[in-house]
Amino acid sequence: MTATTVNPVLRVAPAAPAEAAAHFRASLAFHADVSDVAAALGSGGDAGFVVLDSRSTESWDQGHIPGAIHLPTALIAEQAEQLLDKAVPVVTYCWGPGCNGATRAALALAELGYRVKEMLGGFEYWVREGFEYETWEGRERRASDPLTAPVDAENCGC
Repeated sequence: MTATTVNPVLRVAPAAPAEAAAHFRASLAFHADVSDVAAALGSGGDAGFVVLDSRSTESWDQGHIPGAIHLPTALIAEQAEQLLDKAVPVVTYCWGPGCNGATRAALALAELGYRVKEMLGGFEYWVREGFEYETWEGRERRASDPLTAPVDAENCGC
């Protein structure tokens, strides 16, 4: 590479391997993906965490993860202690990657002393990956989107 043809990917050099490992290890302490949450919830035992939907009641009614606790972000400060046990980690979600509601909810919970992770992809990717969800009419499931989940495998192998 010459100084006149800078590759936009390498314009800022990658971090040293030890720095990169620390960063990605820390990221996994803060995030869980939809497939991992579904696998843990579907394993037949206690998953060891609760799932919290931080969206509005209208959004919750439109569809939510079965077994999730509904607690809109604006109500966390006043209602979290009645609904959640500080000894049990919480996984927050909102609509999807274009929404930072799960991040705001995770921050509010962490500031109250809860151990928390954010579910990447939110409700959008839960549905797109073909996992069952609930509405006010009952349980539903859509076919998985081949752009988000493998068509002929149980998991992506990530």
